[in-house]
Amino acid sequence: MSPAATAALRTGAPETEQLVDTYRDLAAPVAERIAEKDFTAQWQAMADLGVLRLAPPDATAPGPVTRSLAMIEGIGLAGADPGLCYALASQIFGMQFPLRDALGADAWRAAADVQQGRVLLCHALTERGGGSDPFSMQTRARRDGDGFVLDGAKTFITAAPVADRAIVFARTSEGRSPFALSAFLFPLDLPGIRRGETFTKTALPTVPMGELLFEGARLPGSALLGEEGSGLAVMASTTAWERSVILGYALGPMQRILARTVDWAADRDHFGRRMGASHQVAARVSDMALALHRSRVQLYAMAARLDAGTPARQLATEAALTKISVSEDYVRMTEHATALSGVRAFLPASELAADLAGPMAALTYAGPNDLLRVGVARQLGLPVEN
Repeated sequence: MSPAATAALRTGAPETEQLVDTYRDLAAPVAERIAEKDFTAQWQAMADLGVLRLAPPDATAPGPVTRSLAMIEGIGLAGADPGLCYALASQIFGMQFPLRDALGADAWRAAADVQQGRVLLCHALTERGGGSDPFSMQTRARRDGDGFVLDGAKTFITAAPVADRAIVFARTSEGRSPFALSAFLFPLDLPGIRRGETFTKTALPTVPMGELLFEGARLPGSALLGEEGSGLAVMASTTAWERSVILGYALGPMQRILARTVDWAADRDHFGRRMGASHQVAARVSDMALALHRSRVQLYAMAARLDAGTPARQLATEAALTKISVSEDYVRMTEHATALSGVRAFLPASELAADLAGPMAALTYAGPNDLLRVGVARQLGLPVEN
């Protein structure tokens, strides 16, 4: 794809676009070198580039959220594995930023090893008996002296097989009261904690997914995030953060898909002419560019809102709309590329090989789009329930 075409789709502030390019150039040789290594080695390699490091809240432009988003886009543009990009984005936006908001300055400084990549976090909310309904959870934390005893199990947790610490949500009282749940942050080497099944996935297979089992695990009082009973508020913050900008992991892959499709259509001879001379092909490629442009504008707009100090929980509806729009654009763009690539899209060794499962997973991760639509409709005033 020509530089002029690329520039037309890169409409952010100059300092932001420069940061994307910087991390693309930094990550390109690293991504190639680590492609065959295991997840933890790939994770550490990207951490060594500074991807996990959060800029201070008062950082000059670009702001800290925009800066992190640009880094994630840059490494994706360099060809870093989409599963790795997803895992990094999940920790940065779904855990590190919310934790920095929730913890005091001293406590956050004590968690600096997370930003160096030496310690990996996971977010444990889902249970086998219920996913999107937090009040269905059976994991319980009961008071015991100045701490808690945790019993239960969490499943479908990104990075659980390799994580060092976990944010875990548990029931601390009965019923569906908004104060029935609490959130905890603790290391996973405590007695009474085991790692359960590790799942083989068809989507984003590079990042492992698994279960955590708690059998009388004793947690210190300091493990409690916020106040007892504030788990729903913590959850609202982490999910709003995540839905706002986690799809930044898709921006690099989306640009790579568009670039290779444009090059293919421009060079391929088809019915005695260049394939790209077809109006149908041109329309599909234009729709791909539209999807990328729309996704980029939405994600960086959300990052700007967060950088301006808007609390993530106040952006819940916009975050849901952004997550729905970008994930569906990612799927639609991949479908267009697959249609234009023909059978080559289904040949793993082909440079046009398509990953359909990865984009489809974006429709479910961070909340299924169908349920997010229900929440949006409720905010608009419809009397709709889950």
